[in-house]
Amino acid sequence: MTEKYRKILHMDLDAFFCAVEELKNPNLKDKPFAVGGSPTGRGVIASCSYAARKRGVHSAMPTVQALRLCPNLILVSSRHREYSQKSKSVMQILADITPLMEQISVDEAFLDVSDLPEESVEIARNLQKRIDLETGLPASFGVASNMLVAKIANDFGKKLKGGDSYPRAIQVVNPGQEADFLKPLPVEMLWGVGPKTASRLKVNGVKTIGELARLSDEFLKIHFGNNGQFLKNNALGIDTRPVENYDEMKSISQEMTFDQDISDVDIVIREIRKISEKLGFRLRKNKLMAYTIKVKIRYSNFKTLSRQTTLQKAIDQDSIIFDHAQQLFLNHWDQNFSIRLIGVGVSQFLEGEKQLSLWDTQEEKESKLLKIVDSIKSKYGNDVINKGSSLKKGNG
Repeated sequence: MTEKYRKILHMDLDAFFCAVEELKNPNLKDKPFAVGGSPTGRGVIASCSYAARKRGVHSAMPTVQALRLCPNLILVSSRHREYSQKSKSVMQILADITPLMEQISVDEAFLDVSDLPEESVEIARNLQKRIDLETGLPASFGVASNMLVAKIANDFGKKLKGGDSYPRAIQVVNPGQEADFLKPLPVEMLWGVGPKTASRLKVNGVKTIGELARLSDEFLKIHFGNNGQFLKNNALGIDTRPVENYDEMKSISQEMTFDQDISDVDIVIREIRKISEKLGFRLRKNKLMAYTIKVKIRYSNFKTLSRQTTLQKAIDQDSIIFDHAQQLFLNHWDQNFSIRLIGVGVSQFLEGEKQLSLWDTQEEKESKLLKIVDSIKSKYGNDVINKGSSLKKGNG
């Protein structure tokens, strides 16, 4: 009996923000340009054209550095609403062919097309053409028997194409060839191998995924603990994770990068409060409640720390999110360093709105007030009203 393999696709929109900008302004075609922050202050590149990449520019690079590398770089302001609309159009095309579609970012998604009769590569070609025809956007695909290899295949295929224009690549890894495909690739391309792990591997003479796959279980256990077996399975192309439904929201988060490094704790806490209010609003808007609250701190030296707490009951109230986020921050903030970025997130959701009781406890009073505030924000915008919690003495 022939073994049945899954058919997994990874879709990645090529230089998504830039592609949307070219649709708006065709004069940008083939020119070095970038979507990103101001060259003054602490702006960073969000996305850049392939012509700009040829000159060393890349996403997350400080705009000042990008302009040094490419003095004739054209800077374009972000249009996040349009990017969101285009993303939704593409994801709907993918969802049209299978309910097993997992969106992992604004421009990336996995699809499990195992139940479709066509060959995987044919499905990828048809989707690529349809996305181009209906949205005008270029897309690349990785095709494999699991998510891990499909993602790496897509990254590899795009690099293989190179050039100054959108790659529109389709890279196929046939079932049974996963380990052979991964073998010559650098370990940095493997999920689970960050800069620190890559450095430790290279010290031990391991530079390729194939060399990692050949390491003994004992060596991996000694050097990487329980993560060792995970690394080896990945190096062998083994990944049994299912593609989860595309509309399942896993987390909601928001971050703030300060214009200048901050040492004033009151300023950081005010920002945590603002973010908490926005997260609470989004939870209630999506009829969700969250069990887990997370805080992310990035220091001036770019060291990043994340800490989270899980509550006994799910919540959707701004003040509760803020109280726990503030406590996480105060408990783990290293006062020897100023802060570059602060972020707050919520996850582990329970669907449904908070049910109000007849008893006017403080919590019930706040929930009733939040319903009124939410309706005003939904009608007139998020900035039209500030609740009393944001205006308390000592908070500006």
